[in-house]
Amino acid sequence: MEPIYQYAWLIPVLPLLGAMIVGLGLISYGETTARLRRVSAVFIVSLIGAAMVLSFALLWSQWQGHETYTQMIDWAAAGNFQLAMGYTIDHLTSLMLVIVTTVAFLVMVYTDGYMAHDPGYVRFYAYLSLFSSSMLGLVISPNLVQVYIFWELVGMCSYLLIGFWYDRKAAADACQKAFVTNRVGDFGLLLGILGLFWATNSFEFDVIGDRLHELTASGSLSAGLAALFAVLVFLGPVAKSAQFPLHVWLPDAMEGPTPISALIHAATMVAAGVFLIARMFPVFEGIPLVMDVIAWTGAFTAFLGATIAITQNDIKKGLAYSTMSQLGYMVMAMGAGAYTAGLFHLMTHAYFKAMLFLGSGSVIHGMEAVVGHDPAYAQDMRLMGGLRKYMPITGLTFLIGTLAISGIPPFAGFWSKDEILGAAFAANPALWAVGWLTAGITAFYMFRMYFSTFEGPFRGADSDIRQKIRIETLQARGLAFGPGAMNPQELTLGEAEDHEVHSGDEHEHSGSPHESPITMTLPLLVLAVPSMLIGLIGTPFNNYFEAFIHPPTEAAHEVMEAAEAFNLNEFLVLAGGSVGVSLIGITLASLMYLRHQIDPGAIAAKIPSFYKLSKNKWYFDEIYDAVFIQGSRRLARQVLEVDVRIVDGVVNLAGFVTLITGEGLKYLENGRAQFYALIVFGAVLGLVILSGIT
Repeated sequence: MEPIYQYAWLIPVLPLLGAMIVGLGLISYGETTARLRRVSAVFIVSLIGAAMVLSFALLWSQWQGHETYTQMIDWAAAGNFQLAMGYTIDHLTSLMLVIVTTVAFLVMVYTDGYMAHDPGYVRFYAYLSLFSSSMLGLVISPNLVQVYIFWELVGMCSYLLIGFWYDRKAAADACQKAFVTNRVGDFGLLLGILGLFWATNSFEFDVIGDRLHELTASGSLSAGLAALFAVLVFLGPVAKSAQFPLHVWLPDAMEGPTPISALIHAATMVAAGVFLIARMFPVFEGIPLVMDVIAWTGAFTAFLGATIAITQNDIKKGLAYSTMSQLGYMVMAMGAGAYTAGLFHLMTHAYFKAMLFLGSGSVIHGMEAVVGHDPAYAQDMRLMGGLRKYMPITGLTFLIGTLAISGIPPFAGFWSKDEILGAAFAANPALWAVGWLTAGITAFYMFRMYFSTFEGPFRGADSDIRQKIRIETLQARGLAFGPGAMNPQELTLGEAEDHEVHSGDEHEHSGSPHESPITMTLPLLVLAVPSMLIGLIGTPFNNYFEAFIHPPTEAAHEVMEAAEAFNLNEFLVLAGGSVGVSLIGITLASLMYLRHQIDPGAIAAKIPSFYKLSKNKWYFDEIYDAVFIQGSRRLARQVLEVDVRIVDGVVNLAGFVTLITGEGLKYLENGRAQFYALIVFGAVLGLVILSGIT
């Protein structure tokens, strides 16, 4: 028994320890701790670095064939009920530990440059460390109860980080939206966990799968009830991984600082949903109806996110919808039975999406030197252009990430996305068609983003574009409508709103953007390496990844036999089709946004309904506001009417009757014996008369 397995519990505990020490310092000695900025950062980064080293050691041990290691302790017992807590290290766990710790480590290094002058620098590091610890604890959890505990911790940390700039209304609203939306999915997850425990009397993943299939096969449990429990569990990943219809929180999460956007979208919160589907795969795969629900939910989400991303002007929101779309690919793969392909794309996506988000933060950092700290300007691609010559490292790494996510060989995204499309084609050609079309749209909007940001002339000083952006921003805030939007006072209203100071001192705006400091560009360069090369471990003709990560219900030799059945002609046809549609998307993007031979505005004018549908995010926010927010308010008002008129009326009537009867009876209680004797005489006389009548 290697010592590294005995001390694997340190991986989530080390960042938790860092968050606790720095957090207690901020609570007890706030000013002193806040001044120790670099010391606090080095301390927390060192702890996550130590966790990363231990994670790589565990991955290497598992790669060498070490058996699954589980350490449990009795947590609670009552009668026949027993609950154990602990940790488990298997192939999936070791892979996820490496993904989370490497991305978290690089994001924390990047944070030093991005948040250098933010007054909440130390607090942000404490939140990052707690977030990383929560995700790592979820990854090593051996049962559903422990998963649920860390699942909620991840949600709490996302609330803290999305709303980090809590004095901004947009950030405060966004963190509440994320929290409430995830509560919907988490409630379904809790009901599903309780239902599965009621049916199987266990919280262990493999035990639940085996017993559930035995119960349904014997008829002791109806297939419909088993499917209901599984779908309820799936609601948790639907919310965490931003799948339709609980996807609406993810774009608004961009209100948080860019480093946390990278961490959420690459390796932590959104990855938690796909990870739970993988853990519950032994349960899901035995219920075809649930697998179909998972597959089509993922397919529709992939298409939905891609169609919205094509009209976004905010660089971070464009990447957010891209994440939503790529998560749809992963979920679709899981539903199609392509367990390995889904996790392979989770790994490759984690690295190139982290690089893209950190690259967008570098772009924003450079733009703020020209347009100021208002995100309405600093994040709008219409004010960018030509940044490659000012920010060569950022431009190069962003191009690598764009090629990877577009599925261009030999970059990482090509191998993982192609494997998903191949599995989807084998499962259901309709799924493949949706994924294939989405691949072309992905290449279009990603190169639209790259060309608009890094190629062509720099547009940061264009006053017409700035005025247009300001009007749109005020309209979004409900401050500018109609002709009044041109009022000069209105155009300046809110200039101080959403003011962020996170990347530099207040200084005079320079005439051109600039490259980011080494603490920000170094993580980009490091992430560029796996974005280019890591896909080579999962090539279909020599798939080391599949040999290592495969469904728990399949033996290793079965996986190897399937790999030996590789059909080169089929691969070339499917891969050629996916690359071909991506090249079509890239060509269209270059004609519109690089060479300007096609006018996007003219196309939008010809199909205004589709353009508005995409621009307004399929009106999901408006629908949810009308149905759930306004609907719940109307229901609350009706309930209030019932409460005031009926419930309060009954209570008040009872009080009034009591008051009247009390007032009447008090005259009978005067303390005079003669009066009491008279009452007794009258009562007796009445009884005599009554008896005489009867």
